[in-house]
Amino acid sequence: MKIGIVAGEASGDLLGSLLMKALLARHAELEFFGIAGPRMQGCGAASWYPMEKLAVRGYVEVLKSWREIAGIRKQLIARFIAEPPDVFIGIDAPDFNLELETALKKRGIPTIHYASPSVWAWRGERIKKIGAAVSKILTLFPFEAPLYENAGIPVSYVGHPLAETIPEVPDKEAAREQIR
Repeated sequence: MKIGIVAGEASGDLLGSLLMKALLARHAELEFFGIAGPRMQGCGAASWYPMEKLAVRGYVEVLKSWREIAGIRKQLIARFIAEPPDVFIGIDAPDFNLELETALKKRGIPTIHYASPSVWAWRGERIKKIGAAVSKILTLFPFEAPLYENAGIPVSYVGHPLAETIPEVPDKEAAREQIR
């Protein structure tokens, strides 16, 4: 099975690598390709462009990079259409991935968005755009899933993978030692 995948920044690379490890543990034959950072590449993802090209912040930096980023998205769409994956997974980076997902979904490629944009906090109107872009959304927090269910968008609450790295009972003494 071929999986197109795009992560646009370090946090998406971390989430993507954890997702890839979980999927590969069940299906070792999976192939991943698209845009991946070093962690995802370490799990076997082929990256067609440097992830850092998408990791821009602030209005000025985004405007300076807009033409290049739009060109990368256009090239990705063409390549994914020419070499269609069985499924596409956009990891976070909604300003980049939702447009990509919309184009791929219109061409019959199933699209998954992993890590819900914070529609519950701001820009809630994006939920309609998300619904048009995705075949399914995977949420990290349990309160997000009902928002999508109420909008008629297929959703699964999968939990936050970093929750497994944090102890349920913190070691207060170790924390004190770290800040001394």
